[in-house]
Amino acid sequence: MISECGKLYVVATPIGNLGDISYRAVETLRRVDLIAAEDTRHIKTLLQHYGINQKVISLHQHNEERASADLLEKLRAGLSIALVSDAGTPLVSDPGMPLVRMVRDAGIEVSPLPGACALIAALSAAGLPTARFTFEGFAPRTSAERKSFFKAKAASPDTWIFYESCHRVLASLRDMGEVLPKDRQIVIARELTKLHETIVKTTLAEAQALVETDPNMQKGEFVIIVEGAPKEDLRAEISAEQQRVLEILLQDCSVSTAVALAVEITGARKKALYQAALAIGSEKGGNWRS
Repeated sequence: MISECGKLYVVATPIGNLGDISYRAVETLRRVDLIAAEDTRHIKTLLQHYGINQKVISLHQHNEERASADLLEKLRAGLSIALVSDAGTPLVSDPGMPLVRMVRDAGIEVSPLPGACALIAALSAAGLPTARFTFEGFAPRTSAERKSFFKAKAASPDTWIFYESCHRVLASLRDMGEVLPKDRQIVIARELTKLHETIVKTTLAEAQALVETDPNMQKGEFVIIVEGAPKEDLRAEISAEQQRVLEILLQDCSVSTAVALAVEITGARKKALYQAALAIGSEKGGNWRS
């Protein structure tokens, strides 16, 4: 770490409600030498609200390579800089990656200030599984690309999330309806933390009908959360005798050893036996060796 250099702060800002910013973030924005913002006009509303008068420069997707190099030199000269996007956490479907990469590669400290993030806010209120999920950024712009994207995600057992614009949300739901089962659960979260915040959990078919018939559901900024596909029931692939052999082996062997031996003895699929072994352990309260 180069101690005489400045520090880059990656600062999360509100996604709608100006109150959704941490005390630490406000204090950091007040004391840095410079704020790099996706849209200088947009961020000034937040800065004025909190009486912050620091210098702001633009860093967006069209200038970030050049601007990042300039900011790196300022950090090397000892200045401290805060990176913000228009809303939420920088780099999450927002500019900033070239700057953070350059700064880290140069050995200069990068400090994150956590806060608002639309995908996490939506997920926390969705009522869909959260143990494993994937974030896909914005859905593709064309119908053909969207359908390919949805087909690639159709069999995933994990919850998945993407952003969508008001101009394409209905088309996106229609394309999804041609690829995914109509009864797949989805959540539409729009205008999060704003006056017209709406979070709807329903089936894909009902969601499409809702957006088609309600013009208000075609306005604002959207987070779409999709339920994962039902997990394959691999236990059904093994016979009662294969299950009995596996249970006997699990009494004295680790899961990996029991599964390997059961494959040799019974000829059942390894994946099916392993899934069955996990299920047996769960039913016994996890009282077996791993």
